[in-house]
Amino acid sequence: MPDGRRLVLVVGPSGAGKDSVIRGVQAALRGQADVVFPRRVITRPHDATGGEDHEPCDPAAFERRAAAGDFALHWQANGLRYGVPAGIDRDLAAGRAVVVNVSRAIIADAEARYPGLQVCVITAPPSVLAARLRARGRESAADIDARLGRADAFAVAARHVRTISNDGALEDSVRALVAVIAASSRDGQTIRI
Repeated sequence: MPDGRRLVLVVGPSGAGKDSVIRGVQAALRGQADVVFPRRVITRPHDATGGEDHEPCDPAAFERRAAAGDFALHWQANGLRYGVPAGIDRDLAAGRAVVVNVSRAIIADAEARYPGLQVCVITAPPSVLAARLRARGRESAADIDARLGRADAFAVAARHVRTISNDGALEDSVRALVAVIAASSRDGQTIRI
């Protein structure tokens, strides 16, 4: 099993801009085969309105796949199931960095499997989170209030944690996440943007 030093788990409260930062990093690192961004499997239909590119999966099939070991990591959040394909183990064993958005609830389990992993918390002030959640139009006012309540209590316990405040220019947050990915390299490999 890879030690996970090149595994970067991105976490943060809803509205922090995790997906936007990850997309920015993907664009900045396009063509660099040593950094991969696995496509998550999620029990929701594919969203053609600009949401995350994921592999849709119905709940029964997801459970079968989880039982068969198809996922390196999987969890349930907000009424959905999420899975990170087991193929990340091959990427990590080959020395590639793996960057994926996960739930903070799985960090302890992930550290047990990948003890050297890096956690990158992307956050923003409550007023910014609220504005972003309202702007994306996916949740009701009550859902937004619940997400903001969870954001107030957002804490991450992990061995290796870096925090990015995504309340300024997106490019600054992208550069900061690229730096986290570069720091995860144990062999001095250069990550260029």
